[in-house]
Amino acid sequence: MVDINEYKNDFKMFCEKAAGFLKEEKFEEAAKFYKKAKVSLENLIKFDENKYNQPVYEAKKKDVEKKIEELESKKKKVAAKEGGGGEDDEDAKLKEQLSGCLVTEVPNVSWDDVAGLENAKQALKEAVILPIQYPQLFEGKRQPWKGILLYGPPGTGKSYLAKAAATETKGRFFSVSAANIVSKFMGESERLIKALFELARKNKPAVIFIDEIDSVLSARTDGENEATRRLKTEFLIQMQGVGKDDKGILVLGATNIPWGLDPAVRRRFQKKIYISLPEAKARKLMLKLNLGDTYNDLTDEQFGILGELTNGYSGSDIYNLTQDAIYGPLRKCQRATHFKKLDQKHIVPCSPSDPGAMEMKINDIEHPEDLVAPVVTFEDFILSLQKMKPTVSQEDLKRQDDFTKEFGTEG
Repeated sequence: MVDINEYKNDFKMFCEKAAGFLKEEKFEEAAKFYKKAKVSLENLIKFDENKYNQPVYEAKKKDVEKKIEELESKKKKVAAKEGGGGEDDEDAKLKEQLSGCLVTEVPNVSWDDVAGLENAKQALKEAVILPIQYPQLFEGKRQPWKGILLYGPPGTGKSYLAKAAATETKGRFFSVSAANIVSKFMGESERLIKALFELARKNKPAVIFIDEIDSVLSARTDGENEATRRLKTEFLIQMQGVGKDDKGILVLGATNIPWGLDPAVRRRFQKKIYISLPEAKARKLMLKLNLGDTYNDLTDEQFGILGELTNGYSGSDIYNLTQDAIYGPLRKCQRATHFKKLDQKHIVPCSPSDPGAMEMKINDIEHPEDLVAPVVTFEDFILSLQKMKPTVSQEDLKRQDDFTKEFGTEG
């Protein structure tokens, strides 16, 4: 399950950074962050199931596109004054369009933040970190992996692993979606893919991460659109690297439906790692990480019990479960009929029989800032478990297991 709050936070952060660069009249940097904001909006449009939010996203997208257009115009005027020159205008434009894919802000996700998935983390360290930090170890027949495919049910941490790789690597990290490389104009999609790989070659060592790769490189069919077929062919040519020096470039793909990929694409990913549902130990750690420093009274034993009770839950399911449990104390505040003073200033909801209990409701509190939420309890999680069910079906898990037996590696 996709966490849309992450896209909302990214959109807000990118807009703030763009506005900051705009004040300094750094039009190129501002345009880059508005392009990133546009990608976040496109993801919200794609994944937010609340239909009432769609018109808001569309309006914001138009506003961002208008700002990007204005900034591009200003950049051209500045370039004209300074005398321009250099590479082909169209190629330069495409590379500028793709520069928004370059992750310049470190996601601040370490390997320790990823619970479990030890095999997957080890494979990524081998493929991403070692070749960049110790290039002398990869000479002769020992060559770095050129392609790694992360696959598994939705919400198991594939994109999170990519963020950890982006944090840990000192090379350039390109985060690409279908919106970045698919164009409605004839021939532009192929040129965008070519420009992407050329940009990566100029910025080696580099990692190209393509999320939801099946949306771009699904299996070719007889009735397929010619433009789509050419896009896939160009990607295959670029990834193969015939006549190109691709040492120092890793293509990292993520998908929920690996069986939907074109066989030629699948072959180019030398390692295919199954990111499965977390085990009990990993689920226990996820619950602790997601709860963070939220005030709670859960014991280690209770976290262990919850780890067992969440069998079949994905990482995203556990995040949503924890968020629902964190709201438990707020619901207590809303339902409470009595409150008591915690100290001279703060008050908390309480039982009518508690010493010092005052009969009142939340709206009767004279100073709202004095209200303190109760601690998150084990019971809050149990109540949330009754409502929040796992989102991955057994049928989907069977298909993933069958694919792993035939093509993949356990992560």
